[in-house]
Amino acid sequence: MRVPRQAAASRWALLVLVTVALSLLLARVGVPSAALFAALFVATALALAGLAPEGVPRGATLAAQAVLGVVIGALVRASTLRALAAHAVPVVIVTFITLLVSIGAGLLMGLRRDVDATTGALALTTGGASAVVALAAELGADIRMVAVVQYLRVGFVTATMPLVAAFVFHAAGHPAAAPRPAGLAGLALVAIAAPAGLVLARLTRMPAGPLLAPLIVAAGITLTGRTGGASVPFPIVDLAYAAIGWQAGVRFTRGRLAEIGRALPTALALILLVNVICAGLGVLLAHLAGASDFDGYLATLPGGIYAALAMAIAARTDVTFVLAVHVLRVVLVMFTMPLFARLLRRRAGLSG
Repeated sequence: MRVPRQAAASRWALLVLVTVALSLLLARVGVPSAALFAALFVATALALAGLAPEGVPRGATLAAQAVLGVVIGALVRASTLRALAAHAVPVVIVTFITLLVSIGAGLLMGLRRDVDATTGALALTTGGASAVVALAAELGADIRMVAVVQYLRVGFVTATMPLVAAFVFHAAGHPAAAPRPAGLAGLALVAIAAPAGLVLARLTRMPAGPLLAPLIVAAGITLTGRTGGASVPFPIVDLAYAAIGWQAGVRFTRGRLAEIGRALPTALALILLVNVICAGLGVLLAHLAGASDFDGYLATLPGGIYAALAMAIAARTDVTFVLAVHVLRVVLVMFTMPLFARLLRRRAGLSG
C-alpha cells in the first residue's frame, strides 16, 4: 500500500534527523564511516517499526555510487603508483591472494541455505566496505546481508587493530579518522568526475558502471596533478554513505533480520579466519618487499583503510606503502567482483 505524500515526507524527515544525530554521536566517539553505520542502523530500526520510507530514489543511489567512485579514484596518485611499482610483483601477488582468501571465505558462507554464493562472496570481500555494499545492489546480491557483514568486518578490524598493534607488533598509536583535504579542488573533482563517470557508464554499459566509471575519471584527473592532492569533502562523502546505508536499511523485515542473525556466528568466525590469514600474508609481504612486519600487517589489513592509514601515521611507518596496497586491493575488487558475480549467476543458472 502506497504511503501518502505527506506521510512519506514525514518519514524522510524522521530518517534524516535521527541519522544526522546518530552520525554526530558516532563520529564523536571515533567510529569510522559514522554516517554509513548510522544510516544503516536508523533505516533498519525504522523499517522494522514500519516508519521508514518505501525506498531510496534511484537517482540518489546512482549519485552516491558515483561519489564513492570518485573517493576511490582520488586515492590513485602518482606517489601511490610509484610505491606499487617499487615492489610490484610481491604486492600484486599478495594482494591477489588476499582477495582470493576473502572470496573463498565468502563462498564458504554461501554454502548456507539462507545465503547465496554471490551474497556470501560480496559480504566477506575485503576492499572498501561502502563500495562493496554499493556493488551488491547492482550485482543482484542481498544488500542487507552484505551490509551487515561488511560493517561487522570493518568494526571487528577497527576494534582489534590497536590491540594487535600494541601487543603483537609493539607499535604506538591508535586509529582515528584520517583527514581529507577539502576546498574548491575537491568540489570541482566531484562536480566533474561524478557526472562524466555516469555518462561514461551509460555509454559503455560496463558492469557496476555507476561506481567504476567515476572511479576511472577521477583517477585520470588526479594523476594529472591538477587537483593538488584534494579529495572529496567529507560532507559529500557522508551524504553518499548515508544514501548507501539507507538503501540497505529500508529493505529490512523482521523475517530477514532473523535470518541474518542466524548467519552472523558463521560470518564472525570467517571474519576472524580471514584476519588471521591476512596478518600472515602481511608478514610475508613485508619480507618480500623489504618493509617492516607492522607495515605489512597494516597494508594487508582486511578493512578500515582510513583507520589503517591513521595508525600508520601515528606509528611513523611507511604510509605511502600501506596506502598503495590498500588502493590496489580496492580497485582490484571493484573491477573483478562484477565479473565474478556474473560468473556465479551463470553457474547458478546452469545448475538450476
